[in-house]
Amino acid sequence: MENILDKISGIKAWAEDDRPREKFLLKGKQSLSNTELLAILIATGTKNESAVDLARKILQLTNDNLNELGKLSINDLKKVKGIGEAKAITIAAALELGRRRKDEDAKQIEIVKTSREVFNYFEPLLADLPHEEFWILLLARNRKVIARVKISEGGVAGTVVDTKIIFKHAIENLASYIVLCHNHPSGNLQPSAADIQITKNLKNAAKLLDIDIVDHIIIGNNKYYSFADNDNF
Repeated sequence: MENILDKISGIKAWAEDDRPREKFLLKGKQSLSNTELLAILIATGTKNESAVDLARKILQLTNDNLNELGKLSINDLKKVKGIGEAKAITIAAALELGRRRKDEDAKQIEIVKTSREVFNYFEPLLADLPHEEFWILLLARNRKVIARVKISEGGVAGTVVDTKIIFKHAIENLASYIVLCHNHPSGNLQPSAADIQITKNLKNAAKLLDIDIVDHIIIGNNKYYSFADNDNF
């Protein structure tokens, strides 16, 4: 039987591009680079390029930014020669599992009092989207989370917000507080004139119902802008 030391010695003699799986087993997942982890998902290379080479080309599309990688479509991934539909779907599925894991962590947040907590709650949902979505977080008097609700879904530059739908959900759930949240796919966190106006309109309307809109969070590129933190109320 082959001695384990001989096996390890043999592995170390391989070209590094050929052994991300073995490195995973010998040194642990934390020892692998983003390129090597992605290469494991790709599994096989082409006649002229290894799986690591293909992984490197994919990451070059996003400057090695995993948040941007999560935004790539199946067609975007297939633009890399050697990445067919099956490999592209495997990569997209792994990224979606990662997003859902983050979302499970977010769901464990029971009390929301700060803008950072709101960001942590919504970031897994909105960070990778190529279009805008508008959500609300409904809170009880003690700031306990009652529900989060998607109000609308739009295009790259905006989405329509229906005031009646927002307050319908708030009243039905007996919410005391509402937090508004939407994303900017461009990554520009500055609120638009429309963002500012809808926030003012909703805040004024909420007062008539004895409901307080406590913040409006804009998410983009793993960062956020808080109306409340910037005294925009």
